[in-house]
This record gives sequence, structure tokens and C-alpha cells, in this order.
Amino acid sequence: MTKAFVLLDRTLLPIDRIAADRPFYSGKHIKHGMNVQLLAYPFGRLLWASPALPGAVYDVRAAREHGIIDAPADADATCWADKGYRGAGGTVRVPCWGRWEALSAGQQAVNRSHAKNLALVEQAVATLKSWRLLRKLRCSTTRITSVVQAVLCLHLASSD
Repeated sequence: MTKAFVLLDRTLLPIDRIAADRPFYSGKHIKHGMNVQLLAYPFGRLLWASPALPGAVYDVRAAREHGIIDAPADADATCWADKGYRGAGGTVRVPCWGRWEALSAGQQAVNRSHAKNLALVEQAVATLKSWRLLRKLRCSTTRITSVVQAVLCLHLASSD
């Protein structure tokens, strides 16, 4: 019997804002943007996109706000994510924490295996970002969620 699992990642959609708009500034990416959480199937196809949050919101906080941490546990599925979701708990699996040299051989093997799974969700993120509309959003931040949901709907309809 095989267990179901999903892949979780975030992406920052760049927006045109000035330095005064601090909530939208992502220190990780060093630019203004909106944080969108993405779930993908194990074979790399996009499944779901969250409502957009300001870019300053951390990965694990955004996942908790959208209920992504609890949903896989309720469905008896595992969720694979990157180190940005460390401390999420539940069924969210993250790689071993620490510098590569400091990890044991077993932990390095786990991280290699984990990276192979996460490569599929990175392909899904690239698929979403291939839409030119999402490369730099120049609309109101309140409309970005609708734009992302429309792009996801069009993508899923075109790939059937």
C-alpha cells in the first residue's frame, strides 16, 4: 500500500512598490512582492495556489494562516517541504537542518532524497511563473489573489 503525499513550496511574485511599502518587501529575495504558497502533485503538476500575502510573511506562517499544515494530516497524506517550513509539525517533512559538512552520512542521504522530491515542485513553480503576467505584477495588491487563481485555472484547463 502506498501513502499519498503532496509537495509544498512558496514563490514570491514581484510587484511594483516603493521602499515605503515595508510589508511587501521580502528580505530573502531582496525585492517587493506577494507570497503565494503552492501545492503540487507528486509528479510535479500544480494542484492549488493560496491567496497572496505580503512578501514579508515567512513560509511557515503563511502555511499556518492558510491551513496547509493541518490539511494533509486530516487527509492522511504527507507533505514534503523545504527548510523554510521547519517547525511546522504535523505531517510536513523538511530536510535535516545544519551545514552539509556537519550532517552525518545518513542525514546527507535523507537530504539528497528530499531534494529529488522537491525538484518536482520547483518545476511546478516554474510552470506558474512561465506566465508573463506573473513576472512583474503592476496591479493593486488586493487583485493579485484573483490573478493567480485565474492563471492556475487556465493552466489546469489547458493541461487536461
